[in-house]
Amino acid sequence: MQIRNTAHGLPVERGFTLIELMITVAIVGILASIALPSYSNYVIRGKIPDATSTLAVKRVKLEQYYQDNKTYAGAPDCNSDTTTSKYFNFDCSVAATASVYTLRAQGQGSMAGFTYTLDQTNAKTTTIASPAPSAWRTSSTQACWLTNTGGTC
Repeated sequence: MQIRNTAHGLPVERGFTLIELMITVAIVGILASIALPSYSNYVIRGKIPDATSTLAVKRVKLEQYYQDNKTYAGAPDCNSDTTTSKYFNFDCSVAATASVYTLRAQGQGSMAGFTYTLDQTNAKTTTIASPAPSAWRTSSTQACWLTNTGGTC
């Protein structure tokens, strides 16, 4: 059924042509291919402070424990911790001298492959390996906490 334009008597078409729909689908596809990787990196960057801030808090508590006991051995914050974070498990190793420790945040789930460490000298390191996204992976341990792709600290 055609609707006639009363002013000119010409048929008025309604709807979209196939080419218009194809162009729209192509534009949406291009925008999605740009937006999804950026969003994924944004989500990962948002989860990293979960590890770094918890490591910093644990470090302060270990130093307080050392001030009181003159040893890191037996410090409660050196116990394995799998409940504080949804994305990281935390553990600690104390050297035989009991005056050296290394705190570690090991990624789990969507953050698997991410490992952040901190020691008694406040030396920070990052290792990012498979299955982490390839844009985040490092070929060696970095002497800082990586918080973005491209190896920037």
